[in-house]
Amino acid sequence: MMITMMMSGCSSSMFFYLLLLLSTCCCFPPGVLPANLIFSNNCGYQVWPGLSSSSTSAALSTTGFALPVDSQPVSVATPATWNGRVWGRTGCTATRANLTCATADCGSGKLECAGAGPSSPATLAEFSIGAVNGQDLYDVSLVSGFNIPILVTPGGGGTGPDCKPTGCSANLSTVCPPELTVAVGSDDVACMSACDAFGDEQYCCRREYGTASKCKPTRYARFFKSVCPRAYSYPFDDATSTFYCGSSPDYLITFCASPTTT
Repeated sequence: MMITMMMSGCSSSMFFYLLLLLSTCCCFPPGVLPANLIFSNNCGYQVWPGLSSSSTSAALSTTGFALPVDSQPVSVATPATWNGRVWGRTGCTATRANLTCATADCGSGKLECAGAGPSSPATLAEFSIGAVNGQDLYDVSLVSGFNIPILVTPGGGGTGPDCKPTGCSANLSTVCPPELTVAVGSDDVACMSACDAFGDEQYCCRREYGTASKCKPTRYARFFKSVCPRAYSYPFDDATSTFYCGSSPDYLITFCASPTTT
């Protein structure tokens, strides 16, 4: 599998039309089509996407790369069935031997995360391609906190009433409660989850709070939900935060999409 740069000069409508043609021309049975995760950087700064596969899924062609400001979108192909998550590292600095990031660092010390997940806080886009009767499941989660706005938009070919954009396009770092705010110098760069900030079982939905009937949204979860209503705000926020697509469309993952697009 290769990381491919998308063609420049295409309108968004033509872009999705091309994706539709690609998805319908492939010779896979219905419901078991692979997908492409297409990364786009709309931020005013460079982002370093990280990708990790579950222990039962095949590895992707890359586990991390740089996505400069105003760069062309980058496409990463998935198998027909795949579980994993992606995120955006920010504030990364590189030496000849090491890469470290201010937020969502995967700890590998390199551009590739090599199977490691991000440190919290991290906005996560989670995918289960071909997971349920050939449908894809996907969501954007703030359960591990927030570090960058992410919007996931299904491309051409997706079917079903719940096949729609989801994510958190607002910059939660600018409105984060002070007790959850992560700062680097004078800049607020991320917003912790209440679980990470306080370690309380009620906030973490653990032990006696480890079921949907026991773990209810706290005031911090309600705050996250009020700003980003389609994103997971706590572990049992499934009803309004999990989305499904049939026919395995491709997925555009936009960092710092305009808030008006959600």
